[in-house]
Amino acid sequence: MTYDATLIPGDGIGPEITRETVRVLEAAGLEFHWEEELAGMAAVEATGTPLPDATVDSIRRTHLALKGPLTTPVGTGFRSVNVGLRKEFELFANVRPARTIVPGGRFENVDIVLVRENLEGLYIGVEHFVQIGDDPRAVGESMAIVTRAGCERIVRYAFEYAVRQGRKKVTIVHKANILKMVSGLFLEVGRTVAKEYEGRVESNDMIVDNTAMQLVMRPEQFDVMVTTNMFGDILSDEVSGLVGGLGLAPGANIGTKAAIFEAVHGSAPDIAGKGVANPSAQMLAAAMMLDHIGEQDRGHRIRQAIADVIVRENIRTRDLGGSASTEEFGRAVARQVA
Repeated sequence: MTYDATLIPGDGIGPEITRETVRVLEAAGLEFHWEEELAGMAAVEATGTPLPDATVDSIRRTHLALKGPLTTPVGTGFRSVNVGLRKEFELFANVRPARTIVPGGRFENVDIVLVRENLEGLYIGVEHFVQIGDDPRAVGESMAIVTRAGCERIVRYAFEYAVRQGRKKVTIVHKANILKMVSGLFLEVGRTVAKEYEGRVESNDMIVDNTAMQLVMRPEQFDVMVTTNMFGDILSDEVSGLVGGLGLAPGANIGTKAAIFEAVHGSAPDIAGKGVANPSAQMLAAAMMLDHIGEQDRGHRIRQAIADVIVRENIRTRDLGGSASTEEFGRAVARQVA
């Protein structure tokens, strides 16, 4: 079977890690019809905008994209490509798994999936200054906007994800003790949805500051976590830190109109073109993409191959304490997958 998908190589190290990821997908026996498009600085240089219409139109056709890391120009008035894509395709769920691959770290056997609401909350961007006296910027105000429908959609997605993936527990993370309305509504809806899954998925709820502490004390107590936009943004990086940082962190943005998969880390322009970047996160994102399209067995093979190459074969890129090049690592994973 051939799958149609949009391929956005990205900026900096993006083209290098994306090339090796495509190599691994081919080794898994999958055939993709890639529509290769631009975004980020590469798109600005070629078209004058970081998110060209051609890229958006391609994702509208394929409903599926694998995206490399992008650079948003600073101080130029260009909107963030990631924010633009979230809004364009209603990518309401950000999914960030974190699993221990490299042994010997502070935490062993971490296996957490954080599900973050992607479109609401404080990040909705409704803010303004209030003038007092002669100072037009005396007070800054930001509004957190949370809807019952948005809360239900993301919490239900987290529980359905747990059911599909054979996960045992969902933790609802909130700050309802202080933010009585916006976080209180999220908790209220979360508890209501959780009742529908009693007997199939265990659930609990936890205040966000306690969650942050518990993650670095007993991370093994967490399985799937679901929370609002800003809390999820912060906690997802903390969860990635438990397993060694963003170099091994994939992410998915799932919506009603499309699904976009990516490495979470940045474009790392300082090492671009040197062949030393770690492609693991992009490969793991591709494995999530395979899960999404129903190719779970091949997705599992890719994840296992990455672990085998790093742990059993001890082939590691510089960030993992080795000396393998991006291409050497990619070829090793492709051999394992095949």
